[in-house]
Amino acid sequence: MRAFEYVKPTSVAEAVKELGRNWTDAKILAGGGDLLGEMKEGIIAPQKIVNIKGIADLRYIRFSEKEGLRLGALATLAEIETHPIIRQRFTALAEAAHSVATPQIRNVGTIGGNLCQRPRCWYYRDEHTLCLKKGGPICFAYNGENKYHAILGGGPCYIVHPSDCAPALIALNASVNIVSPKGKRTVALDEFFVLPSRRMDHETIIEPDEIVTEITVPTPSPNTRSTYLKFKERDSHDFAVVGAAVALRMKGNICEDVRIVLSGVAPIPWRSLEGEAVLKGKKITPELAEQAGKASVSKAQPLSQNSYKIPLTQAIVKRAILKAAGLGN
Repeated sequence: MRAFEYVKPTSVAEAVKELGRNWTDAKILAGGGDLLGEMKEGIIAPQKIVNIKGIADLRYIRFSEKEGLRLGALATLAEIETHPIIRQRFTALAEAAHSVATPQIRNVGTIGGNLCQRPRCWYYRDEHTLCLKKGGPICFAYNGENKYHAILGGGPCYIVHPSDCAPALIALNASVNIVSPKGKRTVALDEFFVLPSRRMDHETIIEPDEIVTEITVPTPSPNTRSTYLKFKERDSHDFAVVGAAVALRMKGNICEDVRIVLSGVAPIPWRSLEGEAVLKGKKITPELAEQAGKASVSKAQPLSQNSYKIPLTQAIVKRAILKAAGLGN
């Protein structure tokens, strides 16, 4: 790990002033799990670390019926998963936060960091491999070891986005507030993430001198239920091989509206409009949920070693729909 300058601002205004216009200038430290891993692995060598953990204005969980849920970027995953209102009204988010890593990591990991974490692709994480994501000529996963890589939205890079909370928040129609030296902007979370075909140097629209300060989620209607399910290879600390967040707005047993967002299958949290179209205006049944699961991967283009993700995604989506509809566990 190379030497770097360390600064500890006490306000967001101070923090953004410390950030440069290039990714190598400075990096933000919050929980630190992903950042320190990248630095120790030799993937990045920032000139400056901007520690925002001391900014008290960024750590809060607030709720009102009018404004909905507001999460400061430094709210921890442990605080989110145990919050009674989130567990009751924003269930998918609580379940997603609970599914992340271990209790020790959730106690320090932040919601802002969870959304902005970098890919776990083993070619990207290997300091000796100059893959496409790091400015190299090719994506080695395309013709290489690609068991965990994208089946949707891939190309020319086939990473999958590692966040569990992002799909849940997108299913709940969340937005993010972003601050830079130019001011504040608000972006719908389903527009926050970008495919490699649009941008290779990062997985979000965020620029090097910007900080995510808040996540906002509108209050769900009383007849809305949500859930997040994921499949992982190990029962302990692991990322999603496949996951699905589902938010259903029901009228009796009829689906009035639905959002289905997948994890582990695409370079961004992947909203399945095809799966949603199957459900809207119809009575939720196991047969219909199965059709929605199949529709969710109807455009999948698996690589040489990950076609197993297609039936696995179908099953996870079906289970999540039935659970959100109160028809399954």
